[in-house]
Amino acid sequence: MTTGPLSGIRILEVGTMLAGPYATMLLSDLGAEVTKLEPPTGDISRRVGDAYFASLNRGKRSVVVDLTSEAGQAKLGELVAGAHALLVNLKPSAIRRLGLTYDVLKRFNERIVCVAVTGFGMDEEEKPAFDYVVQATTGVASLTGDPGGPPTLPGYSAADNSTGLTAAFGLLAQIVSGRGGQIEVSLRDVMLSQLNYRASAYLNDGAVPQRRRGGAHPYYVPAQLFPTAEGHLALFVTHDGFWASFAAEAGIAGFPTMAERAERRDEVLEAVTRALAGDTARGWEARLLPLGVPAAAVRTLPEALAESPDAIVTAGGFRLIGSPIRVAGYEPDHGPPPRLGEHGGRP
Repeated sequence: MTTGPLSGIRILEVGTMLAGPYATMLLSDLGAEVTKLEPPTGDISRRVGDAYFASLNRGKRSVVVDLTSEAGQAKLGELVAGAHALLVNLKPSAIRRLGLTYDVLKRFNERIVCVAVTGFGMDEEEKPAFDYVVQATTGVASLTGDPGGPPTLPGYSAADNSTGLTAAFGLLAQIVSGRGGQIEVSLRDVMLSQLNYRASAYLNDGAVPQRRRGGAHPYYVPAQLFPTAEGHLALFVTHDGFWASFAAEAGIAGFPTMAERAERRDEVLEAVTRALAGDTARGWEARLLPLGVPAAAVRTLPEALAESPDAIVTAGGFRLIGSPIRVAGYEPDHGPPPRLGEHGGRP
């Protein structure tokens, strides 16, 4: 078995809750040595619950460092001198106050990569910035839900998770460059980036985004959730070949081109809804997948996990979702989440 692709890379984390710890856990899964620098009271996510903390911190080390003290700052310098990167997710004022920027830390290590994960950016007005707040601020919530209902949030932390992924990518990019430096990643910028084609349609064509029933795609028709005789079906028809196969199976005539289906959206959706009422979501999935038509019955999380046992790992007695990055010949060592101060500076 090979070692992880990030074996030998040492990363420090001053992280709380989700975005920062998720970023560094992904890097740990790939073989990096990640050390959490925690205050004497610990990362506040420890108080959410053991399973919550484990889901974001497996395989890491924990060192207690009071960064507000002179001794803590001296310890920070020692750790930075031997590290490749430091990832922080705190308010900009706290990041500066605690000296967690490249400008401050380069005296210990000119090649240190400092990643600041914030809500709106290091130089923007400092406002409370949590996942749901950012989804509201960036327009994501306004695009989610049925047109006649209220704005809706997804059932998981989309902004925090997406920002964690982006921060890990930025950190690695700067390490590969061989240069130290400051990296900034904000929840706001990440979520706006993920609105790519929606934002482009407005910025270039003045097309104001609107919510559609069933989460319908603005361009592809039919591409949304549909009710069936039992359960809901996600159908995603992105080209005419998919439509031809689906329409033949569903007994629908006409609408052969994407342009026509987009122009006659309401008629298409009425015909599809009527046809899908003739079978269950699971039944349609079984009929359409062999034809190559993208379709899936909506599952609950327990159902999805039962069907994906290979995605589940065990780490220190906790059953968790493993890394989404699978490297041939390498199996991550899913260590337990660290006890507070387990690797130094016990409170």
